Amino acid sequence: MRQNMKHITLVAAGALRQPRLLSPNSRYVCYSCRNLRVSRIEQRQFSQTTPSRVDSCDFKKYTLPRNFKPTEVNLPAKMTSPPPPDPARKRVAYIALGSNLGDRIGWIEKACAELDARGIKVKRTSSLWETEPMYVLDQDRFVNGACEVETTLEPLALLDALQDIENSLGRKKIIDKGPRNIDLDILLYDNIKFDHERLTIPHIGIPEREFVLKPLAELIPDKPIDPNRPWTLTRDYLDALPPSATPITTMTPLSAHHPPIMALNPARKTHVMGILNMTPDSFSDGGQNTSLEESTLVSNIQSSLDAGATMIDVGGQSTAPNAPEVSVEEELNRVLPAIKLIRSHFSGRPVLISVDTYRASVAEAAVAAGADIVNDVSGGSMDPEMLPTAARLGTTICLMHMRGTPATMNSLAEYPDSEGGLIGGIARELVDRVAAAEAAGIRRWRIVLDPGLGFAKVGWQNVDVLRHLDELRFWPGLQGLPWLVGSSRKSFIGRVTGIPTPKERIWGTAATVAAAVQGGADVVRVHDVKEMAQVVAMADAIWRY
Repeated sequence: MRQNMKHITLVAAGALRQPRLLSPNSRYVCYSCRNLRVSRIEQRQFSQTTPSRVDSCDFKKYTLPRNFKPTEVNLPAKMTSPPPPDPARKRVAYIALGSNLGDRIGWIEKACAELDARGIKVKRTSSLWETEPMYVLDQDRFVNGACEVETTLEPLALLDALQDIENSLGRKKIIDKGPRNIDLDILLYDNIKFDHERLTIPHIGIPEREFVLKPLAELIPDKPIDPNRPWTLTRDYLDALPPSATPITTMTPLSAHHPPIMALNPARKTHVMGILNMTPDSFSDGGQNTSLEESTLVSNIQSSLDAGATMIDVGGQSTAPNAPEVSVEEELNRVLPAIKLIRSHFSGRPVLISVDTYRASVAEAAVAAGADIVNDVSGGSMDPEMLPTAARLGTTICLMHMRGTPATMNSLAEYPDSEGGLIGGIARELVDRVAAAEAAGIRRWRIVLDPGLGFAKVGWQNVDVLRHLDELRFWPGLQGLPWLVGSSRKSFIGRVTGIPTPKERIWGTAATVAAAVQGGADVVRVHDVKEMAQVVAMADAIWRY
């Protein structure tokens, strides 16, 4: 006891005594604390072999002398019981999400919307994972995920709310652990243990279920699950599981009429996104589509789809360096007719439409006209309404890495080694954009990433990004998310190959597209669809199996 301490608060004084009933989890506690009704005390976990005498334990026992009288002891004459729970206090819980009937992702998204509508605020979500059934094997594969919620409900009241949501969405339980359109379970609640005939927290199935631990490890990798074992973290439980016979993969929905991207499936096919610039000043094809007759434009789109494009990216604002910014009205007048044209002429084909814009109002109008995906070159940073708008629309959004604006980005291409260098800088800033999207209400499974070739990256920096794309894919905080890569005809290809004219950079573009597929890209954005679709087909045959 230091003599120069200015303030001493004495909680209890007395010898440590051996519990009367011995068990493998026996603890030595200070009985004075119990007599004083201290509600929480520090305890120490011992080995399963409990010594018969306290003195033989491998720790020092300190007993204050009976005549010790510390100054400034601030203890009440009688310890009071802890105050009753505050009904308005917000608590954090983790909810498991699952479905294996019908529109599996759709059911989970409806359940999350119901949680929000009932005041159970969904703060963050994991990715969605497609998994094989467990326990009852003769059923379809599941989509599983987890969400972090904030609620004022106590555990049983929260359970009642979850079951009411299941019932409102039409769940009928026929077989225990059998098929269901929606399944909601409380996994963790406010760092407590809870034992009731209706509910056990932490959920007893967590340690053995990869389909629970994978989503939890995305949300809380460094959080202990069991309060009695605070040294065992979520990632430790996941690492202790044996490898799956069939590795599970994340799922990113694109639209109701097209399969999701399975970003961790090694045999997945790469999407080819055809570029449809409705601008007079794009760096490569400015004005090419703006003056065409409708029939010619339809024919060009048809050719792209026939050549292998699965997506069409429609843009009405050039993002080339120093390109002038057009008005919202002008951008809408450029992109909406093209989107409506595609929807009306190709209604029988599962074509995906992306709108290339950094404006929330343009994104909302484009989605209303038929766009499936928002492709924002600023990652939601140039318009503060973009991320909340995408969250409200429930659409998938591509967040590209960029610094500044198209007018300033090339002056912001410094990536000091002290800050992680080029790859570390891109990764760290994309992690921030993902966090901003989640804070705005965008579900993690609705996010696609783009490293932003040519945006705040100059010359050989773009080559380095292609070399290290796989490193970005598995960067902490970015794992499991799909990636779009747009290298087509860009100036760094011209610098390497010596080809000054963008339209003549087909061969150089082909090499970058192959490199993107090898690095793990899920979507490549290209001008020359016919040629690049062949490159993708060959690259998939080599690296996706």
